[in-house]
Amino acid sequence: MFDLLDAMTSADRAGYRRALLRYGRGMSDNSVDPSGNTEAFRAFTQKAPQEPATASRAPLIIGGVLVVAVLVAVVIWLAV
Repeated sequence: MFDLLDAMTSADRAGYRRALLRYGRGMSDNSVDPSGNTEAFRAFTQKAPQEPATASRAPLIIGGVLVVAVLVAVVIWLAV
């Protein structure tokens, strides 16, 4: 089996070893941690959940006014 270190000269091996010591690994790591910064992730998960917005009562009030107006119109129509 072909070994890359066997094919290198001694100067190449020394440079490779220095790079390993300096950067920790010979090749780049393409995998990305999806959680990103651990502190930011913890802050995100520990946030208090926001309460849902209460529904507006405007449609209910408008509907009630329309029902009352129709009832008043019916009563007036029947009275005439």
